[in-house]
Amino acid sequence: MKTTDLARVRATLWAAADELRANSKLTPGQYRDPVLGLVFLAYAESRFEAVRGEVEAGASARNPVTIADYKAKSVLYVPDEARLSSLVDLPEGEDVGKATDQAIKSIEEANPELKDILPRGYQKLERSTLIELLRLFAPLPTQLEGDAFGFIYEDFLSNFAAQEGRGGGEYFTPYSIVRLIVEILEPFQGRVFDPACGSGGMFVQCAKFVERHHESASRKLSVFGAEKTDDTVPLAKMNLALHGLSGDIRQANSYYEDPHSAVGAFDYVMANPPFNVDKIKKDQLAGDRRFPFGVPKADNGNFLWIQQFYAALSPKGRAGFVMANSAGDAGHSEREIRKQLIESGTVDVMVAISSNFFYTVTLPVTLWFLDKAKAGTQREDTVLFLDARHIYNQIDRAHRDFKAEQIEFLANVVRLYRGEDVEIVDGSDALLSEHFPDGKYVDIGGLCKVATRAEIEAQGWSLNPGRYTGTASVDESDVDFMGDLEALHEEFTMLSDEAEILRGKIDAAVAGILGDNDASI
Repeated sequence: MKTTDLARVRATLWAAADELRANSKLTPGQYRDPVLGLVFLAYAESRFEAVRGEVEAGASARNPVTIADYKAKSVLYVPDEARLSSLVDLPEGEDVGKATDQAIKSIEEANPELKDILPRGYQKLERSTLIELLRLFAPLPTQLEGDAFGFIYEDFLSNFAAQEGRGGGEYFTPYSIVRLIVEILEPFQGRVFDPACGSGGMFVQCAKFVERHHESASRKLSVFGAEKTDDTVPLAKMNLALHGLSGDIRQANSYYEDPHSAVGAFDYVMANPPFNVDKIKKDQLAGDRRFPFGVPKADNGNFLWIQQFYAALSPKGRAGFVMANSAGDAGHSEREIRKQLIESGTVDVMVAISSNFFYTVTLPVTLWFLDKAKAGTQREDTVLFLDARHIYNQIDRAHRDFKAEQIEFLANVVRLYRGEDVEIVDGSDALLSEHFPDGKYVDIGGLCKVATRAEIEAQGWSLNPGRYTGTASVDESDVDFMGDLEALHEEFTMLSDEAEILRGKIDAAVAGILGDNDASI
């Protein structure tokens, strides 16, 4: 996303919020629904028009265009009355609110998977306010690429409805991060699962990956998701529908609920779970097959998520997910779980990402990749560590992303490690020639290192890429202060507990000696 695009879209959203703030009875927490409904109509029409000419060119009198023809192109069918452009052009005196509610109804009727999902109630808005919102949102599809719908949702929520109390980043994972995960994961076909799916951006990028390889996402992929927040489930379904995907998205708290019977059921798992969650009721998790390496003693949910992702994989399955940096070095019970995971031979690739990639939080993160299919291969005993903290595109002062060629380059490093063919459609050939002139994988200081299980054990079972690749030039802001502080506090607490136990043993031993001595006197 270009800086100018971001600035233009944010200006549009600010203008919409100002209009609603000044001229509607809605609270900021209620701005979301009318905005997202209109944005949805704008993007549905844009995607529809993009394939309309091709679809109609293939029609004839004997074989007229059908809704199924558009579905085959992974787009929604948009009736005339549901087009945002038609609403913008309504003549003076028309009931715009009624027409907008009818637009929502007609697009749901043409696409039954949207039934009871889209927002309604536009007749409650002032006519002038609704007309201004229609005018603002009609141009949006030409201004933003990627998972634009998810981005707009997250940006709008974080800026204008903050009092809803939602943590930044729980819904939306930046486009370039998801694109990198997908390129390394390579979900060509199969069942895809995200137990913390938010706005569904992971599924959208899986679909785009399949389409980039000239296949139909709706035929190749089946998507399954769980989302804790009730009112976010319709958002994910809207996002899937926009991209021609149907999925089984359930409202569930994935710590305690398993609505998809996930153990061993999925070819691919992708997720950006909430980090460092505490106060999880671990007594409810006893005997749950999704946690095969045990429940961590630390008051932290990171290794509950990691085990869920591992357990959900089929025997040949792959997982790719975002995780707090602190999980790679966490000690005590979490280290024991990490050790078991490494010993399973499943950990495949670890990628360190710099700070400022997320729109609402600044922390750096690590991308973890698991691959059960590498058991029995030459990679079974190894892990590829990639330090990408010095690779990024500075969007503006506060935001970074990856350029397309940087994503392709990092994914190509993984492909070289796996012995797969590289891809150069996005222009990574120059970077490849610079770093791997012979076209074969080699360790490169500050960038990549293949470490054996013995080397990882020697590092205390750490999965921190920087420990293996050597030092790269990294900004000090990339330190995960909260994660490190939490890890240190956990270690302090554990040592204090051990000291109390040891002191009790010493006191008992001394008392025993003194008691025996008194008896002999």
